[in-house]
Amino acid sequence: MSQYQPPAPPPPPSGSSGSQPTLGELVARISENISLLIRGEIDLARAKGQRMARKIGVGVGLLAAAGVVALYAVGMLLASLAHGIGEALPLWAGYLIVAVLLLIVVAVLTLLGARRLRAARADTPAPQEGLKSSVETVRTAVASGLERGNSQ
Repeated sequence: MSQYQPPAPPPPPSGSSGSQPTLGELVARISENISLLIRGEIDLARAKGQRMARKIGVGVGLLAAAGVVALYAVGMLLASLAHGIGEALPLWAGYLIVAVLLLIVVAVLTLLGARRLRAARADTPAPQEGLKSSVETVRTAVASGLERGNSQ
């Protein structure tokens, strides 16, 4: 990948041969340089953003692949557990025991998740209450200011 190189500064105006530039020329040069600098910064930010997006995309893809493989691994472990239990009991009993254990885990996770949702719902902000309070404060301040203004 090539390194970003800012555009070359504009050549000096050819109208002034060795003499001091006028104020207008200096202002024009400054505005051109600022425009070039801003465009260069925007181009640099765009290039960095594109590079970052590519890296993030690859990272997300790798994490998704790892998640899929992990799900298969968990399935294999559960099947192995069921077959291991099937050595002492009938195979269907091994699968039944593993299924019941999984349902217990599901129930616990469901209860914990529901509790968290209820707690989050109870903590829901009520912006209208804050707005009512702010409106009352402003009304009181305006009324107080009007009373002071009328008394002077």
